[in-house]
Amino acid sequence: MKAVHFGAGNIGRGFVGLLLHEGGYEVVFSDVADALVDAIDAADSYTVHEAGPGGVDHVVTGFRAINSRTDPEAVASEIATADVVTTAVGPTVLRFVAPTIVAGLTRRSPDAAPLQVMACENAIGATDLLRAEVENAAGADAEVLLARAVFANTAVDRIVPAQAPGAGVDVTVEPYFEWAIESGAFGGTLPNIPGAHFVENLAPYIERKLFTVNTGHAAAAYFGAQRGIERISDALADDTVAGNVTAALEETSAVLVAAHGLDPAELAEYRATILERFRNPALVDTVQRVGRQPLRKISRHERFVGPAAMAAEHGLPSHALVAAIAAALAFDDAEDEQSVELQQLLRTVDAVTFTTRTTGLDPEHPLFAAIRDAVQARQEHIGVD
Repeated sequence: MKAVHFGAGNIGRGFVGLLLHEGGYEVVFSDVADALVDAIDAADSYTVHEAGPGGVDHVVTGFRAINSRTDPEAVASEIATADVVTTAVGPTVLRFVAPTIVAGLTRRSPDAAPLQVMACENAIGATDLLRAEVENAAGADAEVLLARAVFANTAVDRIVPAQAPGAGVDVTVEPYFEWAIESGAFGGTLPNIPGAHFVENLAPYIERKLFTVNTGHAAAAYFGAQRGIERISDALADDTVAGNVTAALEETSAVLVAAHGLDPAELAEYRATILERFRNPALVDTVQRVGRQPLRKISRHERFVGPAAMAAEHGLPSHALVAAIAAALAFDDAEDEQSVELQQLLRTVDAVTFTTRTTGLDPEHPLFAAIRDAVQARQEHIGVD
């Protein structure tokens, strides 16, 4: 069996690639970073180190890498005979992956089993987005080529911090992981991924993960940054930060109960587990890494505005989530392009325009006024008239 995985970074090697290897797949990594591709190809194996209580080391073998920037035809040839294609590249990069998948499907035998495609991204419906990009790239051949593949949405969860210098292609991760995959697309022929669980309705799993893990992680970063704390684990050791994060997650849990009928007691246990994961001192993770790309994180269907909008629509409180958004507005990192852009927007456009542009909310939405007021408060704080 063979899997082609787009994105040979830390998540690709330390999570997706590891589980594919454990499922018996030969893993072909595809990436555009020359040095990374060369380093992977020069290694016979790499080790995934689980840091924290119960962690063990996993040795990964049976892999190779191809530079999809310099040799997209080689990647397409691998896809033509692969069983599985996965991605961990970020939702905005999926449109660049799609043409290579189309080229692979074009070469694929019509008699071959359908290619099983899963986008493992921190976004709702990422595989649907990838399928749409494949359909668009295929043009007139879309109907024929899409019949050669099946597309399944997934929800993935594993903390993979920035790696220590000199680690090479080894990866340090947390012991905990979750990979939920919608089962219906496969027609009974499921991919062999140890530890993954297949579900009929993925929506509750995606939103539970996004609105708890991603919301909590980013909230810890932004509240921590406000208090001058460097590490996520130290941020959660701060009573004020921990209280703010807990309050935000209590609001997201209320939304999940209202939207999906999830059990409040189980959600409380899930929240506690998530916060303990963030407190893991063996994971050297920084507020700068977790807080980067704040404009994406405050966009319409992301970890703050998404649940806060749902809360407002259900008549539920969203004060703590709005406070997290306000903390995100104060995130000022000169090394992060989106942070620089966010701070420039705060200084150059009015609060209504800023809120509309960055959150995607209409001014009539019940959440809009609260975020607009947070924007105005931030602008007053930094001296914008």
